Amino acid sequence: MVSTAVGPIGQGRGGGVEVTVYSLVRGLTDRGHQLTVLAPQDSEPCGCPMRTVAGQLQPPWQQQRRDAPVVQPPDGVLAAMWREAWTLQARHHVVLNLGYDWLPLWLGPCFTTPVLHLISMGSLSQAMDQAVADVANTHPGRLAFHGRSQMESFGIHHGAVVGNGFDLDTYRFVQEPEPLLGWVGRIAPEKGLEDAAAAATLLSMPLAVWGRVEDPAYKARVTADHPDCDFRWQGFLPPLQLRRELGRCAVLLMTPRWQEAFGNAVVEAMACGVPVVAYRRGGPRETVDHGLTGFLVEPGQVTELAAMVEKAYRLDRHNVRRRCRERFGVAPFAQRLEAWILAALHRDPARGAEP
Repeated sequence: MVSTAVGPIGQGRGGGVEVTVYSLVRGLTDRGHQLTVLAPQDSEPCGCPMRTVAGQLQPPWQQQRRDAPVVQPPDGVLAAMWREAWTLQARHHVVLNLGYDWLPLWLGPCFTTPVLHLISMGSLSQAMDQAVADVANTHPGRLAFHGRSQMESFGIHHGAVVGNGFDLDTYRFVQEPEPLLGWVGRIAPEKGLEDAAAAATLLSMPLAVWGRVEDPAYKARVTADHPDCDFRWQGFLPPLQLRRELGRCAVLLMTPRWQEAFGNAVVEAMACGVPVVAYRRGGPRETVDHGLTGFLVEPGQVTELAAMVEKAYRLDRHNVRRRCRERFGVAPFAQRLEAWILAALHRDPARGAEP
């Protein structure tokens, strides 16, 4: 498995990819598979053999214009990781790419070992759209997506949708929460923190914010524009610590201004029994069971967002956690991913019918 090149595992820069790495290591090793993880230098251990590679981190696509060209930094860690993947490929049956990057999509057909891609974000750039389309046209079985709306953002309507999985036993359930709203994500414009702040102000409730500050000017602007919001800045927390904290919230708000591929924070909150009020956009459309684990509202409708918080507060938190266990455990996620990998190997013309 080749991780994202935007940051070391465990530091939060990789967003949901980091959660996916841990889940797949746990789930696939439980199913008897042997894994090696390639990741940037300074990555934290993830439960299986790991090789780390030094180099300059890759700029994230979500911070660039839609028409931006492909950027390859000098001495970049992305190129270094894929050079290492090339040298290791003969020892493995599959190379699984988890990074949302142009280079592995372009390089994949050049490998002798099949390179499969679990795409971690939706359509963000013309260059990436073209790279995904090229693989879809030449090796369609080698692509998988976390959600259907994410897949369809690339114009692909038939493909492997594998969801995501979480080690739900590591999340602390809280039956009696604090009168506190929660929000989790990178503090950057596409995440829409200002809408959560506006809703919290309407409700006169404090807003706990967990996440890495990627855009300090944006944070300052949101704070200045919402002087009556009682922000509780929590900073970035390591995954296990965040899982102990989230349960304190009465409700989690999910207010993206872009197409979330999956929206891990939704599931992480529900794993703690916290209902979610989210915009009906991208991944949350598929992860929130409207009326059971939370509520969905149209994007930008802050007044409705606040109104649904009051309804979500009355939901049974045991039912929220129970439904989360049914849908988003590590074991079913690993089983879905294994089925996709085996199907891709069966249809690969270079490998015949080898399982």
